Amino acid sequence: MKSNVLSLRRAYEELSTQLSSPDALNDQNEYRKLTREHSRIRKQLEVGERWLDLQQQVEDNRELLKSEDDADLLEMVREELASLEPALEKAAGELETALLPHDPNDDRDAILEVRAGTGGDEAALFAEEVSRMYIRYAEKQGWKTEMIDGTEGTSGGFKEIIYAVRGDGAFGILRWESGVHRVQRVPTTESQGRIHTSAVTVAVLPEAEEVDVEIRAEDLRIDVYRAQGPGGQSVNTTDSAVRITHEPTGIVVQCQDEKSQHKNKAKAMGVLRSRIMEAAIREHEAEIAAERKSQVGTGDRSAKIRTYNFPQSRVTDHRIGLTVHSLDAIMAGDLDEVVAAIQANRREEALAATRQD
Repeated sequence: MKSNVLSLRRAYEELSTQLSSPDALNDQNEYRKLTREHSRIRKQLEVGERWLDLQQQVEDNRELLKSEDDADLLEMVREELASLEPALEKAAGELETALLPHDPNDDRDAILEVRAGTGGDEAALFAEEVSRMYIRYAEKQGWKTEMIDGTEGTSGGFKEIIYAVRGDGAFGILRWESGVHRVQRVPTTESQGRIHTSAVTVAVLPEAEEVDVEIRAEDLRIDVYRAQGPGGQSVNTTDSAVRITHEPTGIVVQCQDEKSQHKNKAKAMGVLRSRIMEAAIREHEAEIAAERKSQVGTGDRSAKIRTYNFPQSRVTDHRIGLTVHSLDAIMAGDLDEVVAAIQANRREEALAATRQD
């Protein structure tokens, strides 16, 4: 692993030189990529330098055991080794994890889409609560959120709501939230007190930049219309809402959150780029999965990933077998325990795959 740390040093120095170059700011997209890579390697290098320092201390102390005769000094060395060796082992594991193959998309901002599934009005209400949960989580992470589009339910909530989530590594953290989220509770409209089961789907996409996806103007059909509020009443006196259809893929996106048609078009194009890029990623992942006979990482949204049981204040993530009894805190955006457990599970899977290869 020492050679890996030395390679990280060289890569970090090279990127630092590139970023300090006057030419670096000429291409903003390239500069952003360099900055992300520089930050990622810096974090890896910090782990590597810690391991290297501990390894050197252990080696020095082991040499002292061979060369020293002083009994008091030898006892001190043995005591120091007793604490250094476990620390070195832990640092080695952390470095092995840090050196895992990195998906560049993990560093990107994210597009978060929440849609009501089975359950009618109750699903729409839960879709709004789930989207609010992620917004609060984003705030706790210091990320910024921006609403792109939303279709309100007939009795409140949202049939669909889409946000951009911008912050360091937002996609890499949120990507595992994609899937079916099931809720079990007594709806406010239930007179018999019976527990109902409803569901929403969550999709998390890496936010694409203009250079990532080539979209030809002739492949787009752009429709403008008057933005509508709940119940169908007009909220705008001009045709500011925008619907864009990408004819080669059939992907349709729309945005009516802004009063400006130009701003709505820009937001819709951002979502379109992300969906086209996601489709390409999913196709590539499906090919890998077919070759390795593994569905890990394909982002299959048909699977139920989590259940929120309100009567028992219980949240269960079915993928990793985690159950926590702090539903109110989780709905308030305290997702750290769940997110950390999922990330740890993914790292273990990745490490196991690497060792097999």
